Amino acid sequence: MTAAEARTHIRYSGWASRKALDAALALPPEDQSKPMGVSHESILGTLGHIYMADRIWYKRVVEPELHMPPMAEMSTREALTGEWQELQKRWEAWADSATDADIDRIVTYAMRDGSPGETPASQLVLHVVNHATLHRGQVIGMLRQLGVKPPNTDLFFYLRELRS
Repeated sequence: MTAAEARTHIRYSGWASRKALDAALALPPEDQSKPMGVSHESILGTLGHIYMADRIWYKRVVEPELHMPPMAEMSTREALTGEWQELQKRWEAWADSATDADIDRIVTYAMRDGSPGETPASQLVLHVVNHATLHRGQVIGMLRQLGVKPPNTDLFFYLRELRS
């Protein structure tokens, strides 16, 4: 993966997550937090989980001193519309300044259970995007269960939008 490809994927993930979040915010509050028996129980819970993972990996790849709030604080409307959006801007700023060498560098980190890890930044970028895609798909499924037509969040639609 090149730095340019990392920029595209990071921007795509932010774009798609924002579309899913906007669809969720258009729902009545009780539907946003309704237990759905999927993923992280509710739409807000699942979006909060995406935000949490985006934040954990940003901390590991870019800013080791970044504070990690409790999960419950990351699944609120306020956190998802404020802090998550700011984090996305930080991911994009990092990607904008990253060189191919930065993308190739090995990132060392500790997993949540304390076990050590070493992975190229390029693979971690792909993991962050892929993880978010999985859980956005679950949010899309929950929206459909609620009778809502979900937004198109596929990479194809992002790339088409870039060209127009």
